[in-house]
Amino acid sequence: MGRDEFLFLLIGLKWTVALSAIGFVCGCLAGLVIALLRTSGMRPIERATAGYIALFQGTPLLMQLFVVYYGLALIGIKMDAWAAVAVGLTLHASAYLGEIWRGGIEAVPRGQTEASKALALSYSSRMKDVLLPQALRISLPATIGFLVQLIKGTSLASIVGFTELTRAGNIISNQIFQPLTVFGIVGMLYFIMCCPLTIYGAYLERKFAASAR
Repeated sequence: MGRDEFLFLLIGLKWTVALSAIGFVCGCLAGLVIALLRTSGMRPIERATAGYIALFQGTPLLMQLFVVYYGLALIGIKMDAWAAVAVGLTLHASAYLGEIWRGGIEAVPRGQTEASKALALSYSSRMKDVLLPQALRISLPATIGFLVQLIKGTSLASIVGFTELTRAGNIISNQIFQPLTVFGIVGMLYFIMCCPLTIYGAYLERKFAASAR
């Protein structure tokens, strides 16, 4: 395990971070829309978004990436591995974050909604100024927890041939025949990324629980 092999792992790490960032940011934007639709009070839309969430929560991420990359190509939508994984992670993240934030919106005390209606606030103003700030605060620990899962989920990008951290480790292991050393380093790199987020999420959970007493 020399310098060149370690640098190759760092290149894989770079793509893992990039995929995680794209999937999370785009998933946040789409998830916010889904959360608002899930709490819109319009039955058909709520049922449609509930079905969307159930689809992505009820199937493995591995299968979702496989379908995006190979399935869309069958109907003429061809994407390279990078774009397919980014789209797959975004769809996956949007479903989970949409449900997390839907729970946050519904966890806001009902009196807040009734008070904003009594003030004759519009729906957009009610959400933007009253409900969403409180809901996102409630949901922040769970959102960070999902980000940790998303980072680890990028390891499945190898199913479509994309070289991120795990696949880079597999390539090096097959070259130098030191799997324990290589995947020990790979595991440590994942730990360095995920552990601070886990600690921060636990800190926020304790902080918000204390302030709610």
